[in-house]
Formats: sequence, structure tokens, C-alpha cells
Amino acid sequence: MKAEVYLYILAGALVIYLIRLLPLTLIRREIRNPFIRSFLYYVPYVTLAVMTFPAILSATGNTVTAWAGFITGLVIAYMDGNLFKVSLGACAAVFLSGLFFS
Repeated sequence: MKAEVYLYILAGALVIYLIRLLPLTLIRREIRNPFIRSFLYYVPYVTLAVMTFPAILSATGNTVTAWAGFITGLVIAYMDGNLFKVSLGACAAVFLSGLFFS
């Protein structure tokens, strides 16, 4: 049993190390392909969105109020609202919808 755990840890470490090492050793010149450049540019934003979206929908405990806050935040952000306006509007939407749908 104990040897299996060490084997799993070693396999995980090797996989993580290879994933980080291979791009550094295989790609030595500048990436000029516009598709790959744009893909690599948007990876951090997509990762952040994928990690935050489920938390947004489960933060209030009520899916109606969560969606109200999320959609309100999207609309305000689309209309060039700064982060303070987006968070204030989303919180207000959650509060007001919570008065009606709780």
C-alpha cells in the first residue's frame, strides 16, 4: 500500500514536470503563428473564467439571485463599467432579487 502511494506521487511529479519542461526545450524560437499566439494569450483569462463561473452560481445559495447578479454584472461590464460599478451593480441585483425570490 505504501509503495503505491509513492508510485502515484512520482508519476504525478513526472507528468507535471514534463508538461512544464517540454515547451521550454522544444520551442526555442519566437512563436509567429497568429493562431497559437492568440491561443496562448487567452489561456490565463479562460482559466480564470472557468474557475470563477461555478463559484458565482453557487455563492448565494439561490440560483435565481446568482443568475440575476451574474447577468447584471455582464451587462454593466459590457457597457464599459469599471470593476467597482460591476461589483456594486451585481451585489444590488442579488440583494433586490433576494427580496423577491427567497
